[in-house]
Amino acid sequence: MSKESRDFFWPSYVDLMTVLFLVMLVLFVLSFKLFQDKDRENRDNIARLQVEVQEKRKLDEIKAALARLDDDYFQYNEQYKRHELLVDVLFEQSSAVIPQRSRAPLRKAGENLSQVINSIEDKAVKYLIVIDGRAASFPKGDPRNISQRKYALQLSYERALALLDFWQSQGIKFPKDRIELIAAGSGFEGAGRKGDIRDRRFVIQILPKVGTLENGND
Repeated sequence: MSKESRDFFWPSYVDLMTVLFLVMLVLFVLSFKLFQDKDRENRDNIARLQVEVQEKRKLDEIKAALARLDDDYFQYNEQYKRHELLVDVLFEQSSAVIPQRSRAPLRKAGENLSQVINSIEDKAVKYLIVIDGRAASFPKGDPRNISQRKYALQLSYERALALLDFWQSQGIKFPKDRIELIAAGSGFEGAGRKGDIRDRRFVIQILPKVGTLENGND
């Protein structure tokens, strides 16, 4: 190999090695970054899984407690995922006054609900208890189902409020720091309608508040 060839070869060889080193360095940095991202993703997935397991445990506890509701007064509707108050409260038409004959069983139902809610061990989880009053609609196709829709919403709300006021007057208490009672009215509407006076029955939704389960140990 001539001197000129050697002079040309070694700088080129050094340049090639330098380029290869830089390529390897870039690949190492990229691989390390991908490894860090994957590791962070795995840690996030583990944390998310831990939260889901915690939520499942808490929800199972709540479900087990609510299963102790007296089936003389409450029925869980599996299709619509809600509790229905079985006490027949046949309000007079256009009235929100609880009939006298319904007051004793409503009091017992409220006492049972309060007892079960207070028996739930996890005191950190907060709940919404929604009392949904309803009104029986007119026969299908009756124009009053449309013309009196707003009135039915107001009336059914007043019926739910009457139940909450009645429970309060009977000394039935729920823990204010964990339970928020809400009166609601669905009027002629809502899932699971019977199409007759049975639609005047109350529906009760017991729901853990959104965002409290994962912070239950804070």
